[in-house]
Amino acid sequence: MATAKQQVAGATAVRSNPVSTGKDRTLSDQVYEKILAMILSGETPVGAKLPTEHAMSEMLEVSRPVLRQALKQLREDGVVVSRQGSGSFVKRRPETAVLEFAPVGSIADIQRTFEFRAAIEGEAAYLAAARRTDRDLAQMRAQLQKLDHCIREGELGVDADEAFHEAISVASGNQYFTAARTSMKANILTGLNLTRNLSLTKSQERMELVQQEHFLVLDALERGDQDGARVAMRRHVENARKRVFQG
Repeated sequence: MATAKQQVAGATAVRSNPVSTGKDRTLSDQVYEKILAMILSGETPVGAKLPTEHAMSEMLEVSRPVLRQALKQLREDGVVVSRQGSGSFVKRRPETAVLEFAPVGSIADIQRTFEFRAAIEGEAAYLAAARRTDRDLAQMRAQLQKLDHCIREGELGVDADEAFHEAISVASGNQYFTAARTSMKANILTGLNLTRNLSLTKSQERMELVQQEHFLVLDALERGDQDGARVAMRRHVENARKRVFQG
C-alpha cells in the first residue's frame, strides 16, 4: 500500500486557517477534492484505509478541523466510511468520468448545490401542487416531452431538464424561489451537465429512471398532492446527487 506521503504526492499544498471562517469552508472543499482525486485515481482503492488524520493534515498542510470537515462530506456522499478506533476507509470509488465532465475544483460545490436545491425545490413543489394553473402544467408536460425525445435520440437534454424545474418554481406563486434558483443558475447547470453526461455513459434505462422521477413529481402536482410533490422532488434531487458518486 502506498505511504501517506505517496498518496498525496502531487497535491498542491493548501494553507491552513486556524480561525473558523468562510475560508475554512473553501479549504475543506479543496481537501475534499484532493482526497477524492486520490480515490478516483486508484491510489487508494476501495476497502483501503486512508492515512491518519495527523499524517493527512501534515501532508496537505491544513488544520485537522479543516480535514475533518472534508472527511465528513466524503462520508455523507458515501465515498468513505469511518470505523470507530480504526480510522477512515474507502467505501466507494466513483467513476473517473466524474472528473472528465465536472470542471476542475467544482465537485464539492456541485454536491452542496444539490443539497440546497433539494431544500428549496422541495418546498417550491409543495406550494406548486396547490397553486399551479393549467398553463403551468402544460409547460411542465411540454418540457418532459422534450426530455422524452432527448432520451430516444441520445441527447443531453440539459435545457429541457432545467426548464421543467424552473416551471415548478414559477408555479409555486412565490417569486423568491425563482430568484433563488436564478442566483445559482450557473451552479445548477453545471450539476445538470455532469449528471446527464454521466447518465449518457450508462444504458438508456438510466436516463429513463431519471425521467420516471420527473413524472412522479408531475403526477403529484397534477393531483394537488402537496406532501407527495415535496417528497418526490426532494427524492429526485437527492438521487441526482447520489448518482454522481454511484461508482
